[in-house]
Amino acid sequence: MIRHIVFFTVRPENLEAVRAGLSILTEIPAATRLEIGTNVKTDRFDQGIDLVVYGEFEDEAALAAYKAHPLYEESIRRVKPLREERFAADYAVETAVKARV
Repeated sequence: MIRHIVFFTVRPENLEAVRAGLSILTEIPAATRLEIGTNVKTDRFDQGIDLVVYGEFEDEAALAAYKAHPLYEESIRRVKPLREERFAADYAVETAVKARV
Protein backbone atom coordinates (compact mmCIF):
# COMPACT_ATOMS: atom_id res chain seq x y z
CA MET A 1 0.00 0.00 0.00
CA ILE A 2 1.10 3.56 -0.74
CA ARG A 3 0.24 6.45 1.56
CA HIS A 4 -0.02 9.87 -0.07
CA ILE A 5 0.06 12.89 2.24
CA VAL A 6 -0.04 16.50 1.08
CA PHE A 7 0.10 19.60 3.28
CA PHE A 8 -1.10 23.03 2.20
CA THR A 9 -0.68 26.51 3.58
CA VAL A 10 -3.45 28.90 2.67
CA ARG A 11 -4.37 32.49 3.45
CA PRO A 12 -7.43 32.61 5.74
CA GLU A 13 -9.60 34.23 3.08
CA ASN A 14 -8.90 31.32 0.70
CA LEU A 15 -9.29 28.43 3.14
CA GLU A 16 -12.83 27.40 2.23
CA ALA A 17 -12.26 27.74 -1.52
CA VAL A 18 -9.13 25.58 -1.34
CA ARG A 19 -10.90 23.03 0.86
CA ALA A 20 -13.72 22.86 -1.69
CA GLY A 21 -11.23 22.46 -4.55
CA LEU A 22 -9.44 19.64 -2.73
CA SER A 23 -12.70 17.95 -1.78
CA ILE A 24 -13.41 17.01 -5.38
CA LEU A 25 -10.47 14.59 -5.09
CA THR A 26 -12.68 12.36 -2.93
CA GLU A 27 -14.72 11.54 -6.05
CA ILE A 28 -11.75 9.83 -7.73
CA PRO A 29 -12.24 6.06 -7.41
CA ALA A 30 -8.54 5.04 -7.42
CA ALA A 31 -8.00 5.54 -3.67
CA THR A 32 -9.02 3.00 -1.05
CA ARG A 33 -9.22 5.92 1.40
CA LEU A 34 -9.04 9.67 0.79
CA GLU A 35 -9.59 12.42 3.34
CA ILE A 36 -9.35 16.20 3.25
CA GLY A 37 -8.76 17.65 6.70
CA THR A 38 -8.42 21.09 8.22
CA ASN A 39 -5.53 21.32 10.66
CA VAL A 40 -6.80 21.87 14.20
CA LYS A 41 -3.38 23.36 15.00
CA THR A 42 -2.67 21.74 18.36
CA ASP A 43 1.07 21.27 17.71
CA ARG A 44 2.98 23.70 19.92
CA PHE A 45 5.98 23.93 17.56
CA ASP A 46 4.36 24.56 14.19
CA GLN A 47 0.89 25.69 13.22
CA GLY A 48 1.66 26.70 9.65
CA ILE A 49 -0.14 23.87 7.84
CA ASP A 50 -3.78 24.63 7.11
CA LEU A 51 -5.12 21.69 5.08
CA VAL A 52 -4.12 18.05 4.64
CA VAL A 53 -4.88 15.51 1.93
CA TYR A 54 -4.45 11.94 3.16
CA GLY A 55 -4.82 9.05 0.74
CA GLU A 56 -4.23 5.30 0.71
CA PHE A 57 -3.69 3.42 -2.55
CA GLU A 58 -3.27 -0.28 -3.22
CA ASP A 59 -0.06 0.31 -5.17
CA GLU A 60 1.87 2.82 -7.28
CA ALA A 61 -0.36 2.09 -10.28
CA ALA A 62 -3.45 3.13 -8.30
CA LEU A 63 -1.70 6.34 -7.21
CA ALA A 64 -0.73 7.04 -10.82
CA ALA A 65 -4.36 6.47 -11.91
CA TYR A 66 -5.50 8.93 -9.25
CA LYS A 67 -3.07 11.58 -10.50
CA ALA A 68 -4.09 10.95 -14.13
CA HIS A 69 -7.82 11.38 -13.43
CA PRO A 70 -9.51 14.51 -14.88
CA LEU A 71 -10.81 15.50 -11.43
CA TYR A 72 -7.21 15.65 -10.18
CA GLU A 73 -6.44 18.19 -12.90
CA GLU A 74 -9.62 20.10 -12.04
CA SER A 75 -8.56 20.24 -8.40
CA ILE A 76 -5.14 21.61 -9.38
CA ARG A 77 -6.81 24.23 -11.58
CA ARG A 78 -8.94 25.44 -8.68
CA VAL A 79 -6.43 25.15 -5.84
CA LYS A 80 -3.04 26.17 -7.24
CA PRO A 81 -3.84 29.88 -7.72
CA LEU A 82 -5.20 30.14 -4.15
CA ARG A 83 -2.72 28.13 -2.08
CA GLU A 84 0.54 29.36 -0.66
CA GLU A 85 2.75 26.30 -0.20
CA ARG A 86 2.34 22.60 -0.92
CA PHE A 87 4.40 19.76 0.53
CA ALA A 88 3.81 16.17 -0.56
CA ALA A 89 5.14 12.75 0.38
CA ASP A 90 4.34 9.22 -0.75
CA TYR A 91 5.63 6.12 1.00
CA ALA A 92 5.21 2.38 0.95
CA VAL A 93 3.52 1.17 4.11
CA GLU A 94 5.36 -2.15 3.93
CA THR A 95 8.76 -0.51 4.42
CA ALA A 96 7.71 2.03 7.06
CA VAL A 97 9.08 1.80 10.60
CA LYS A 98 6.23 0.78 12.88
CA ALA A 99 5.60 0.57 16.61
CA ARG A 100 5.91 -2.88 18.13
CA VAL A 101 2.60 -4.24 19.28
